[in-house]
Amino acid sequence: MQKIATRIFIYSSIAFGVIGIILIIIEGPDADNSVLYQTTHKLLFTTVCIILPSFALSVAGKYLSDKS
Repeated sequence: MQKIATRIFIYSSIAFGVIGIILIIIEGPDADNSVLYQTTHKLLFTTVCIILPSFALSVAGKYLSDKS
């Protein structure tokens, strides 16, 4: 379970970075009305919602499986 959560965390962190860079690149004065801007904004928040629980599962799995 910890390995799966760690992999999800890594991939979603990479996606977060890429989507964040794209969002910064396409942002402009009229970006609020852009469909592309709104879509990448939603994708950015979606990756955050994936990163946080997977990170929590990864950390919890590490400490829960610790036998000492």
